[in-house]
Amino acid sequence: MKSKRKRKEALETVIYTLPAIVLVTMMMYIPFVMSGYYSLTKWNGIAKDAEFIGLENFRTIFLESSEFKDALLFTGKYTILFMVFSNVFALALAVCLTKKLKIANVLRGVFFIPYIMSMTIVGFIWKFIFTQGFAKLYDITGWGVWNLSWLGDPKIAFFSVVMVGIWQSLGFYIVLYIAGLQALPTDVLEAAVVDGASNRQRFFKVTLPLLGPSITTCVFMSLTNGLKVFDIILALTKGGPGASTYSVTLQIYKEAFQNNHYGLGSAESIIYFLVVLVVTQFVLKLFSSREVEL
Repeated sequence: MKSKRKRKEALETVIYTLPAIVLVTMMMYIPFVMSGYYSLTKWNGIAKDAEFIGLENFRTIFLESSEFKDALLFTGKYTILFMVFSNVFALALAVCLTKKLKIANVLRGVFFIPYIMSMTIVGFIWKFIFTQGFAKLYDITGWGVWNLSWLGDPKIAFFSVVMVGIWQSLGFYIVLYIAGLQALPTDVLEAAVVDGASNRQRFFKVTLPLLGPSITTCVFMSLTNGLKVFDIILALTKGGPGASTYSVTLQIYKEAFQNNHYGLGSAESIIYFLVVLVVTQFVLKLFSSREVEL
């Protein structure tokens, strides 16, 4: 009887998990293996057969072309600023929104609305603001800050992209931090009050260490979101002015689907996969090791 029940449970496990395994294999593992193969070839995406050239694509990336390295540098700077400011602003706003404010729930909804919008739509909205909205504000106020070339100057365009990325995703991290703040043990916080700790001491010495799991989650997710930035840049600047705002994902897209260098684009994607793997694992272990258990 027991063996029959175990066989039935095993069969049910296979039936329920098999579709997911097949889909993940088809959508992730097979394309990844194919990308590894095409990274060793010269192929334009049209020819019937790809020409095998070994590690020539990787040699081109590291020794001859600077575009991928420039895109990698841009993505690194973007990710650092996006990760730092997203978490700092989100934590500060989450602390404010957990106070007894009458409009706290309304403000939470207001901050979360941009996150549920498509990044492409957000990019087009801000492109209109940068070009038309700020020009109108300059006509009204005469302040020079509104007359800057927000998307035309390479240095300013970088910060414009970072600002829009932070604005769009801020609500998501606020929600995560609010959940973490509300889950903190009240007895520990009350004990800190009894011991005479000031508000600043309670936050930095008690609240912040206990928020370790929430901080790790938000930092990791902001890191991955920063590393894969693509659509917001495509909508805002298309990598311009010049090539000053090309992220790695946009560079891979351009190389493979615009220049029809599928082999070179596949090689760039393999390199970037290894970079992301190392960086994410390092950051995850670094922050996980600093968590304080409740």
